[in-house]
Amino acid sequence: MENIKAIHWFRQDLRIADNPALFEASKHAEVLPIYILDDQNSGEFSMGEASRFWLHNSLDDLYKNLNQNLSLYKGDPLETLLDIINRFKIDEVYWNRCYEPWRIKRDTQIKSKLESKGVLVKTFNGSLLWEPWTIKKDDGSPYKVFTPFYRKGCLNSKEPRIPLPNADISNYLSDKNHSLELSELSLIPSVRWDIPMHSFWNIGEAGAYKRLSDFINKGIQHYKEGRNFPSKPFVSRISPHIHFGELSPNQAWYLAKNQGSNKNIDHFLSELGWREFSYSQLYFNPDLPRKNLQTKFDQFPWENNLDNLIAWQKGKTGVPMVDAGMRELWQTGSMHNRVRMIVGSFLVKNLLLNWHHGERWFWNCLVDADLASNSASWQWVAGCGADAAPYFRIFNPVTQGEKFDPDGEYIKKYIPELSNLPNKYLYSPWEAPKEVLTEANIVLGKDYPKPIVELKASRERALEAFKSLKKEEA
Repeated sequence: MENIKAIHWFRQDLRIADNPALFEASKHAEVLPIYILDDQNSGEFSMGEASRFWLHNSLDDLYKNLNQNLSLYKGDPLETLLDIINRFKIDEVYWNRCYEPWRIKRDTQIKSKLESKGVLVKTFNGSLLWEPWTIKKDDGSPYKVFTPFYRKGCLNSKEPRIPLPNADISNYLSDKNHSLELSELSLIPSVRWDIPMHSFWNIGEAGAYKRLSDFINKGIQHYKEGRNFPSKPFVSRISPHIHFGELSPNQAWYLAKNQGSNKNIDHFLSELGWREFSYSQLYFNPDLPRKNLQTKFDQFPWENNLDNLIAWQKGKTGVPMVDAGMRELWQTGSMHNRVRMIVGSFLVKNLLLNWHHGERWFWNCLVDADLASNSASWQWVAGCGADAAPYFRIFNPVTQGEKFDPDGEYIKKYIPELSNLPNKYLYSPWEAPKEVLTEANIVLGKDYPKPIVELKASRERALEAFKSLKKEEA
């Protein structure tokens, strides 16, 4: 091995297997693996509390997997890198690319500065199946509709990279005198609301691969239809593992694809494609988290009702399917995908509250909070994004519950105070006769809230608001 010293800068790639930058660095250099917590450059997109909880545990796992050769820092990455380069006489710096606009700007500046100092910088794709600039229409413009993006763009493009083996971690360096203790990153909340969440997740690379393997073995054969039922084990729950890079999308893609081809596997692969589509939208529309892609929605007559927003956040709207989802989010840091659409529709349409409120709450509460996916999904449900659900598509949380939680298992799990209510009234307890409520030991407004809006009236109000946009457009 040449006498080369290199840094591998871990970011959203907290794994040893299928890590392109780490694999390449480890082939020909003594490697110093580092992680830098950068809260300075991220601004309003600094990680939320649930993400920080996950990061703490993921870094702890990675530290052990690297035989304790992971050095931790906090602050401006450029200053940190220059200091390490000077002290260790570093020749090369490796990292896997990130795609958030603030990270692209930061990384471009860092690469330029390091190269001006004579340091070789090598960057790789460790997070996406296809990088955004590689999937464009024949005229060079980005796709705005998912199906042609995925079918014509992605599937007709170069096959995703086959996963790499584990990097050789036998020749790693450590910066023990300057590295922070994990606790010094202050990732764990001072009020320990996170403790119950540990039982829902096995955070780290081994846990990520096990969750994917279990899904491939037990869940994927029912995926296309089964993914709509929140009480059933037919979703993968791998999104936080992929977001933090404990698992690569390439590993998920090929492990699923190697099972053959059927409607369930194809549908799962297309869901990985939706993640790619979200990253494409963010790359070509850096203002995606803040600006409506369909600018007519800039004039939408949103309401400003703090009480309704708080009721939604706390799972106290009086609409069981909505409240169950919001409580699942609070208790687990996640929410079933079908229910995400239901609670999102309720916020922006039944309550007429701006989708930004939902985006911010999810950003803080989701362990899989991802700038591209979170922003694109909220624009989708609000009707103002690319290939969005039409605004007039308003999810009815009662009929959604009846259809996708027919036994009431999901609602009763997260709203135990309704457990004694007959299923006939479980989805709309305000319709239950007084004697039924009495027998179930429920007083509406005391044991469980009365609904904060009337569903039919609020739906009509949303449609009127949307019509006002069309009039202005005309």
